[in-house]
Amino acid sequence: MRKLQKWIQGRVLFLTICAAGIGGTFQFGYNLSIINAPTLHIQKFTNDTWRARTGWPLPDHLVLLVWSLIVSLYPLGGLFGALLAGPFAIMLGRKKSLLVNNVFVVAAAVLFGFSCRAGSFEMIMLGRLLMGMSAGVSMNIQPMYLGESAPKELRGAVAMTSAIFTALGIVMGQVVGLRELLGGPQAWPLLLASCLVPGVLQLASLPLLPESPRYVLIDRGDRATCLAALQRLRGTTEVMVELAELEEERAACQGRRARRPWELFKDSALRRQVISLVVLGSAMELCGNDAIYAYASSVFHEAGIPQDKVQYAIVGTGCCELLAAFISCLVIERVGRRVLLIGGYCLMTWWGSVFTVALCLQSSFPWMSYLAVSCIFAFILSFGIGPAGVTGILATELFDQMARPAAYMVCGTLMWTMLFLVGLGFPFLMEGLSHFLYVPFLGVCVCGAIYTGFFLPETKGKTFLEISEELHRLNFPGQSQDPMWKGPEVIQSTEL
Repeated sequence: MRKLQKWIQGRVLFLTICAAGIGGTFQFGYNLSIINAPTLHIQKFTNDTWRARTGWPLPDHLVLLVWSLIVSLYPLGGLFGALLAGPFAIMLGRKKSLLVNNVFVVAAAVLFGFSCRAGSFEMIMLGRLLMGMSAGVSMNIQPMYLGESAPKELRGAVAMTSAIFTALGIVMGQVVGLRELLGGPQAWPLLLASCLVPGVLQLASLPLLPESPRYVLIDRGDRATCLAALQRLRGTTEVMVELAELEEERAACQGRRARRPWELFKDSALRRQVISLVVLGSAMELCGNDAIYAYASSVFHEAGIPQDKVQYAIVGTGCCELLAAFISCLVIERVGRRVLLIGGYCLMTWWGSVFTVALCLQSSFPWMSYLAVSCIFAFILSFGIGPAGVTGILATELFDQMARPAAYMVCGTLMWTMLFLVGLGFPFLMEGLSHFLYVPFLGVCVCGAIYTGFFLPETKGKTFLEISEELHRLNFPGQSQDPMWKGPEVIQSTEL
């Protein structure tokens, strides 16, 4: 009975997580994966369109270049969106920013849906840019909105739902992209335009849910609306203690502002935090997980899986990442962040090495193809349990409230820049290195494990004050703690 009561009390918070996630990281994972199914169809459409315009076919290397641009314009748009997220969150609020953000989704869906009829591959490129902007905004605002809406005892678990929705989006994109659904040569415009469905679901559900109580009280000064939002999110009227805490925080730091992103790099007290964010954020994007996904089709085919069945095996890779995200969410508070990161990168290094050897020897030993298939699933599981889930919460735990908003902007900018570079250069890297494609990524995994082992402090079970005190000692190892230092500054406004 008590469990049922707790579930009822947390129902609004659960619906808030779902409504924010379906248009946030779900949309990111979905659009990241659906572009794989129509690859050949879009390349053929690009060539046919150019032939119809000029009377000459487009050379193969230019078709590859146009395709690389279509893929990489998505993270480029994400970079622009990450820079817009801060101003949006301040001017519009968290919930309204997520709703307004769907304007990009609607515009992109229209461009995708009519691109074939209009005979314009440029419409696909513009649509990918707009979808990237939408993902860049929502991926920064979603964790901010959920973190401010969740009670402190659930904040870690709620933050991990972002990785779950990303993996769920990847799986759904793979399923919808099946040849029997929307992955055929005639249906690919509808496949790309299907991004409208998550947007409509968010537009239909999120307006019914409350705004972030912290934003309403601290940024807008509306105590009555804050009280109502807290009562709905907690499922009880006994929220005066939490409201009083917010009031005290607001009164304690009137007039203070958040750090600007560039100020993080100038402050010696944030040296280790910034380096950790940059190194581990880059490692997550450059560790080779996207390479494994891109190589999966050919490896499955070499292993003897019929060409028309390969698409189902690829769906299995997405299910692996979804399973790993759930496991990471369940064990992160038991084993700690460092164990998951080090273990994940070490396992990825091992399986990536075996994968490279298997690719090189599969022509001599037929059974090596099956080993390569096993390595793909094992690598994706290792990535999902370790870097995929843990890296996303570094900006929350390593930075105090004064620096956290700027840290989210730095993290988002870094992530989308890396995705853009990988998407643009990966086809040429794959063509140049062939079976040794994964060797550069192995070095990244090793560096990620070493850095985590030697330089990243454990944050499991510690308050933000304890984390900040430990980081202060690490940043100034030869000095005794300044008696005037009172711990992390607390800010109520998220002004950037």
